[in-house]
Amino acid sequence: FYLTPPQVNSILKANEYSFKVPEFDGKNVSSVLGFDSNQLPANAPIEDRRSAATCLQTRGMLLGVFDGHAGCACAQAVSERLFYYIAVSLLPHETLLEIEDAVESGRALLPILQWHKHPNDYFSKEASKLYFNSLRTYWQELIDLNSGETTDVKEALINAFKRLDNDISLEAQVGDSNSFLNYLVLRVAFSGATACVAHVDGVDLHIANTGDSRAMLGVQEEDGSWSAVNLSYDHNAQNKNEVERVKTEHPKSEEKNLVKQDRLLGLLMPFRAFGDVKFKWSIDLQKRVIESGPDQLNENEYAKFIPPNYHTPPYLTAEPEVIYHRLRPQDKFLVLATDGLWETMHRQDVARIVGEYLTGVHHQQPIAVGGYKVTLGQMHGLLTERRARISSEFEDQNAATHLIRHAVGHNEFGTVDHERLSKMLSLPEELARMYRDDITIIVVQFNSHVIGACQDEE
Repeated sequence: FYLTPPQVNSILKANEYSFKVPEFDGKNVSSVLGFDSNQLPANAPIEDRRSAATCLQTRGMLLGVFDGHAGCACAQAVSERLFYYIAVSLLPHETLLEIEDAVESGRALLPILQWHKHPNDYFSKEASKLYFNSLRTYWQELIDLNSGETTDVKEALINAFKRLDNDISLEAQVGDSNSFLNYLVLRVAFSGATACVAHVDGVDLHIANTGDSRAMLGVQEEDGSWSAVNLSYDHNAQNKNEVERVKTEHPKSEEKNLVKQDRLLGLLMPFRAFGDVKFKWSIDLQKRVIESGPDQLNENEYAKFIPPNYHTPPYLTAEPEVIYHRLRPQDKFLVLATDGLWETMHRQDVARIVGEYLTGVHHQQPIAVGGYKVTLGQMHGLLTERRARISSEFEDQNAATHLIRHAVGHNEFGTVDHERLSKMLSLPEELARMYRDDITIIVVQFNSHVIGACQDEE
């Protein structure tokens, strides 16, 4: 089934979104020029989510990618809730008091976030009241705990992740008299999601990661070439420290069953995630919730099934690993992406492709003809083909789309092969997932002048 280039483009561009940061946002000049994001589904419906927002009561921008498993419910909930928890964790005590006072007296609330959303990015209106009440309980506790100290960003990120996961678990245990909502909170808790979130404020970049999505910095070296700096570590069986962490949290007698076939308890690829209460709740609690839950949950085989060798839960945490990086003028962009991208591309190639796309400058490899006698005519043909390829590669208006085009369509020479791209994009739904995963990418472009000026001021 052959797709024409315009058909390929319409599939690739269906979910693309771009945002340019205004030069002055009234508070400070931003170190972020803007961002491009995009998603390409393999699952139907897609299980990945993405979010981006500007913090209105504090400084900085939040961007994140979320990879769901066992359905999209948990990724959906985390994508619409986590940034509120982070923003509230960062708010000064006076602002928290103002917000609580406004709710108490029925006045309009101070807006906390300005969302930057694609029309396809869904928000569940039915759950908004429940979500708001849980968030309010959180900020009321923060008011009561007021220590008078300003919150450290790293601490705020860790607290927000843990608190949201706790609320997801609690809402599922309490249930809801509305049967639709009751089923929703249970679906959220029994499915799972990884999260990789960036908070950018001036030269301060924090990455909070739970699971196996990744953050990578694109750095331009002095000779103009591109290199990649990892800003997160995958929480899976390939990470020796992570395997050790899991082992130290459980008795020695369980050691040989904790990680089997590179999966947690032989079942779960990521070793950290939101939701997934099957790996967190006691067996008694799981049974009690399922028995009292709606019939749909009872019919759900995944929910009823207890993992093997399940003795000392929790086996899973949503606590993120937070990495801090101080931005430098040579740090040109940040890529946040779900594992669908990293399974197909090496970070060094990602850095080069995005770097060349953003600067419009290709670092050409010399044409190697390997000792063959090549006529001038053939050489001319090779160079003409190369020129055509360059002009076609820059037809994308969005860096994330450009990256997806390469991830899905690249051949062994590292260039985009239209025929391969066409085949991969025309796979029927039930086959697509066998060849690739959902891919979600956010490319954040930094303002080197602002970053340089911040450094000079100090």
